[in-house]
Amino acid sequence: MASTQCFLHHHALTTPVRSPSQRIMVNTKPNQLVCKAQKQTAQEDDVSPISRRLALTVLIGAAAVGSKVSPADAAYGEAANVFGKPKTNTDFQPYNGNGFKISIPSKWNPSKEIEYIGQVLRYEDNFDSVCNVVVTVTPTDKKSITDYGSPEEFLSKVDYLLGKQAFFGETQAEGGFDPNVVATANILESATPVIDGKQYYVLSVLTRTADGDEGGRHQLIRATVKDGKLFICKAQAGDKRWFKGARRFVESTANSFSVA
Repeated sequence: MASTQCFLHHHALTTPVRSPSQRIMVNTKPNQLVCKAQKQTAQEDDVSPISRRLALTVLIGAAAVGSKVSPADAAYGEAANVFGKPKTNTDFQPYNGNGFKISIPSKWNPSKEIEYIGQVLRYEDNFDSVCNVVVTVTPTDKKSITDYGSPEEFLSKVDYLLGKQAFFGETQAEGGFDPNVVATANILESATPVIDGKQYYVLSVLTRTADGDEGGRHQLIRATVKDGKLFICKAQAGDKRWFKGARRFVESTANSFSVA
């Protein structure tokens, strides 16, 4: 009985075999499939279906291994970071100011609003302006940030950064607020890191108001002194947004601030 046998002839491999996690595009152009008709005995004819399936399996496997990835496919793989090359962080953009540098979330826009004396930069979230970062630079007679005392003492000298209570009427003690008090500020943590030989004060503060606006605001303050100037970076987000993803952007922005 006549049957058909297929033989795969392919050229030598020109690219290394890629791991299973990498995408391989099959290109059968370099391969040649040669089919020949031959006669088989009755015994061979009985097992021919299995033999043909096996030959087809081997054919497909050999074609995949012997294929060559085209340049266009490689370019696509590089864009998708399939080949493990470093991926550029597009979530933040570097900003070099006068005497300082910082990384700002790419989706935050520059703002012309002036909140504090000595403000040289303000960016805010294009979706919610409560999420923002401010940098101020003011003259000082201090030689080091430690000349202001402890981080807590320093914060008491720049408490204007946290906002001032505007209402001074009589109120009842409720919701964790003392009588006649409608705003509070709690220091969650503080640190005194030394970066490139320069001492910094870092404070994490949660401010709340009696009206429950945003559930409070998380404010990260980072400050240092250099060349007779006090540099302060304050990044903040509303409490609700903080736990919905804003925390990463606020913390990364504050931690990236340093004097140049």
